[in-house]
Amino acid sequence: MNAGRIVRRVRRWPVSGKVLALLGPGLIAANAGNDAGGITTYASAGAQYAYRTLFVMVLVTIALIIVQEMSARLGVYTGEGLVSLIREQFALRWAALAVVALLIANLGLVVSEFAGIGAAFELLGVSRYISVPLAAVVIWAVVTLGSYRYAERVFLILTLPFLAYPVAAVLGHPKWSTAATNTFIPHLVGSRTFLLLCVALIGTTITPYMQLYQAAAVADRGTQAADYRAARTDAIVGSIFCNLIAMAIIVAVASAIGGQGPLTSAAQAAKALEPVVGSAAKTLFAIGLLGASALAAAVVPLSTAYALSEAVGAERSISSSFREAPLFNGLFTGQIVIGAAVALAPGNLISLLINTQIINGLIAPIFLTFLLILANRPAVLGPAVNTPRFRAAAILCVGVVGALAVVAALTTVASWFG
Repeated sequence: MNAGRIVRRVRRWPVSGKVLALLGPGLIAANAGNDAGGITTYASAGAQYAYRTLFVMVLVTIALIIVQEMSARLGVYTGEGLVSLIREQFALRWAALAVVALLIANLGLVVSEFAGIGAAFELLGVSRYISVPLAAVVIWAVVTLGSYRYAERVFLILTLPFLAYPVAAVLGHPKWSTAATNTFIPHLVGSRTFLLLCVALIGTTITPYMQLYQAAAVADRGTQAADYRAARTDAIVGSIFCNLIAMAIIVAVASAIGGQGPLTSAAQAAKALEPVVGSAAKTLFAIGLLGASALAAAVVPLSTAYALSEAVGAERSISSSFREAPLFNGLFTGQIVIGAAVALAPGNLISLLINTQIINGLIAPIFLTFLLILANRPAVLGPAVNTPRFRAAAILCVGVVGALAVVAALTTVASWFG
């Protein structure tokens, strides 16, 4: 009996070792979605509607797991990124549509991430005119001067500040029974504002750059089909972890100022946590916002660089030098420069961040449709193609996200005419 237990333990260690070794792309991609825009959108959801959006986040978590798993599977079994596969499997005009949609979404996101970095440092008493340029240089150096493995380790370290939010949620002593009820039973609000907020929650959680980075990073690190189970676990763990953080932010703010209306500044979001964690609220919020913004400030431009390089068949890898991959590294550098420069302009950070997430929510169905078709094609994945049950679940997820995006667009246009 003891010998049997020893044998079983010995057999399990290699599997566990593989999973731990492959944790990275899924965890990084999913947590990059909890960026500056994500944090402020979740905080604003808690401030406006208290715990009512928690049920929406449960559904979003399930959808994110499905989407990120398909992205990881495509990267593992094809060794290519999504745009490369779109270019191969669809007409040129469709690939062009995907690239244009990505550029529209990601350009605003890069700006918002550096705006988030500036806002975080201002909460700590450091001018954004100092912090943003320095952050831009550090992020650029980490990605362009090192290898993929080195950059990945830095990205993983940047996920640690997210742990501050569950701590804030617990310290806030929320009404756990109310939070649990709102998590598992819908308490929706029939208003255009609530609908747009739901679309923003989807847009910041299921964002095109997350799927692009997931597939491209898995391929970049050379993950083989034999390691698919570990890559799949990484995608699922990352999706669950990032949305637990998102729900913790909603709960923390809801327990402090739930129902008082939308947020208008990062300082107000930090102040909302004062009843929860006291004088440490500003520092706690700043650390979380800084880690989230810095992570996404690297991942978002990387996803664009991967996508555009894939679109033209150019070399794309973090481990490649400027001489080996001039387009890839040039695109990344250009986005860093533009994002940091525009982020220094005056403006309302919260409005910028939430509006960016709404744009992502409207664009997400385009990439999700491409992703679903690719994962359903035996010519692309062979025996690893979506199973009938998984296909049905994926179609449902993409359909719901698409329908919400269409309704949000129609209600927005209708509001222009009163």
